[in-house]
Amino acid sequence: MQAFRSKMSMLVVTASMLLSGCVSTLVHDDVKHTVGIDGHCSGSQWVDDSSIAVLPVPVVAFVTPHIDLRDVSSEPYLNRCGASIKVINRDVSVNRLACLPAGLTRIITLGVWQWCPARVTWSADVLADIPRPANVSLDEERKQKS
Repeated sequence: MQAFRSKMSMLVVTASMLLSGCVSTLVHDDVKHTVGIDGHCSGSQWVDDSSIAVLPVPVVAFVTPHIDLRDVSSEPYLNRCGASIKVINRDVSVNRLACLPAGLTRIITLGVWQWCPARVTWSADVLADIPRPANVSLDEERKQKS
């Protein structure tokens, strides 16, 4: 029974270490502003995060670096929430967990190409359209409201 527990704990530790590297954060803002928020915007979408070898020679391509075919960046997803000056508390992450079983494509193509379906998840708070006089600072505005 002790051997089973030790094997099981090793499996859990190994799986957590492998899977922890599958999610990368593109943008993460600490919550700084909670006043004047008009709404919340969030969503997720599957994207193609495939790569191709720098030297696309079969078998040799296994040991050469790979270049991403499409650049996965945060701007297109956060722009769905609104103008960049109105979006705060942003969080965009890419989950590449589905790339592990899709790694079979790298074996089939002898290292030349790898298909990687990735899941992009984004969320942000959207500020309300409150016109503020240009000569009044935020500190003065807070004092006036108090």
